[in-house]
Amino acid sequence: MRRSSIMALVLFLTFGMATPVFAAEGGSTLHYFGAAIGLGMVVIGAGLGIGRFTAAAAESIARQPEAAAQITAAVNLPLFLLEGVAILGEVFCLLIVLMK
Repeated sequence: MRRSSIMALVLFLTFGMATPVFAAEGGSTLHYFGAAIGLGMVVIGAGLGIGRFTAAAAESIARQPEAAAQITAAVNLPLFLLEGVAILGEVFCLLIVLMK
């Protein structure tokens, strides 16, 4: 399967499951399942992104050790932003569970 079709399937399942959950009334516990899937996707995505970014930085430092300070400085901001997005995603998933 191509990466774009996998992403489309994930987005369809995420939004397809979220719409009936918010429209449902009563004793539906499907929102817990949706929040768990969302939290898992956030953690996996952030882990993959941080891992790829760090691996590229380590490879760059290995190729040019004299530029280690510049490479480290250039990598820090995007890593912090990626971590922030992951934390926000976790907070939103937790809010879904707590607000229901």
